[in-house]
Amino acid sequence: MGGLANNSKWVQTTADEEPANHPHFTGGKVTFITNKDVWNQKLSEAKTQGKIVIANFSASWCGPCKSIAPLYIELSEKHLSLMFLTIDVDELTELSTQWDVKATPTFFFLRDGQQVDKVVGANKAELQEKLSTIVDSQVPGDQK
Repeated sequence: MGGLANNSKWVQTTADEEPANHPHFTGGKVTFITNKDVWNQKLSEAKTQGKIVIANFSASWCGPCKSIAPLYIELSEKHLSLMFLTIDVDELTELSTQWDVKATPTFFFLRDGQQVDKVVGANKAELQEKLSTIVDSQVPGDQK
């Protein structure tokens, strides 16, 4: 019976560490990208709507990714004029390679599908600062 208890405990721990639906990285107004078609659809939507995309390339096993995820979700709820996406680098390796992701998390700021800025690492202050700069650049001068 001891083996069964240990096995059950192990399964529970694994489920908590790497959930199938990635609850650490979703919530708020964040869209979890599951395939390249969804990625292309979201970039197209953003272009049509004139939205800047913040693409968070993360991994379910990445501690810093998990630590910055709540802030990322909070920012998505605060900045509705932006589109927030999360991509698991292990699930979409082709996309990660295409964007030359070398570390997780990496946040790309995209306008019309083109990179305008990026943050590498779970640097909360830098992410917030670059996000504020992007948001400020969207506001017409008479509305600041």
